[in-house]
Amino acid sequence: MSTAPNFVGPDRHGLFNFWPRHNEAIYRRLETKHAWLETRHHPGGDGQPDPLEHEMILNIGPQHPATHGVLRCIVKLDGEVMEKCVLDLGYLHRGLEKVAEHKTYQEFMPYTDRMDYLSPYSNNVAWCLAVEKVAGIEVPERAQWIRMIMCELARISSHLLWLGVGLMDAGAVSVFLWAFKYREEIYSIFDEVCGARFTVSHSRIGGLASDLSPTAIAMIRRFVEEFPKELADWEKIINRNKIWIDRNEGIGVLTAEEAIELGVTGPNLRGSGVDYDIRRFEPYLKYDEVDFNIPIRTEGDSLARYFVRMEEMKESVRIIRQCLERLPEGPIRNDNAKLAYPSKEEVYYAMEGMIHDFLYTDVGVCPPKGAHSYHAIEAPKGELGFYIISDGTGNPWRVRIKAPSFSNLQGLEYMMEGAMIGDMVILIGTVDPVMGEADK
Repeated sequence: MSTAPNFVGPDRHGLFNFWPRHNEAIYRRLETKHAWLETRHHPGGDGQPDPLEHEMILNIGPQHPATHGVLRCIVKLDGEVMEKCVLDLGYLHRGLEKVAEHKTYQEFMPYTDRMDYLSPYSNNVAWCLAVEKVAGIEVPERAQWIRMIMCELARISSHLLWLGVGLMDAGAVSVFLWAFKYREEIYSIFDEVCGARFTVSHSRIGGLASDLSPTAIAMIRRFVEEFPKELADWEKIINRNKIWIDRNEGIGVLTAEEAIELGVTGPNLRGSGVDYDIRRFEPYLKYDEVDFNIPIRTEGDSLARYFVRMEEMKESVRIIRQCLERLPEGPIRNDNAKLAYPSKEEVYYAMEGMIHDFLYTDVGVCPPKGAHSYHAIEAPKGELGFYIISDGTGNPWRVRIKAPSFSNLQGLEYMMEGAMIGDMVILIGTVDPVMGEADK
């Protein structure tokens, strides 16, 4: 019967003889998952054979540029083939779910920026929608359309980083520079709209912090006119690049059944032929009032996931154009002082506004005691959902986060087993994880 490496206690200096406890747990996972570790490992030399003598155990990360964050992959190599793989998460864990339980609903908003920090606006909107659902807050139509515009810009921004870094990992540095040029334009739009380029925190429970200025609208219109032409030019180059095609075609194949079983979500799920997008099947905001397609590929490999994300950027541009055409006039936040912040004009020039602002900052929204709800959005990486339980106070009693990066990493471990070590970079890139969201 196979056994895990023995763990020897501390020596007289208080140091462990050979194996940190955490690494022992990792190897136990390898053993219980695959039963390949057949005899004890005793580096001290007690005469027993070493099962790792003819094997190579390679640690890839957590400090490795190709892991796209602090992701640790422990792989057992047979030559250049990754026979077994275990992913080690948690290096960026900050306990966000517990932090949320000690903040008011609005105070937790900036923390959502730090989850998937490549699309912070989507995180803000997901949190606001969950709170508004559990508290029964209505949001003005203009605010909903603006949220849609900004969420789709965030989707393009996230996919552009995935494209640029993924191509650079495969050796195409030029595309990285092209993609980041247009990410900078999106950041300039965020700066004009929100006053911040990266961690925006622009949404507010019950609405938005500020309206779109004429300058911001002009910048968005210019972007949606110019970007599709550039994207088409990139496709002419990338889609005919033999190195890129050969590096991705047939790599990391997931069937539709495997993707569903492993909990894969977002573009990775649709790349395996599963026609599921929350914007279409459980519409939120005004997505049921706009026309867009759901890109799908049936091959299930890395190349299919590339095509899905490229098509999603085109559909995002299409959605933004419709939002600009249908953007109504009106308020951008709920007018009830107990449900949303007052405007700055009210705070600065009216005593009641200052009082309401102080009370909202101190206590904030108080959903009914016992109320609970789950709300999810189609974030750039997949289903991002918040489950909230209220105890009637201004702080949530319990918060749970369904992070798409965490779900998708379950599929990565499966994809890496049996693949070549040279394909590891492509496989990690095709899943597009963000460890701030996976570890949360």
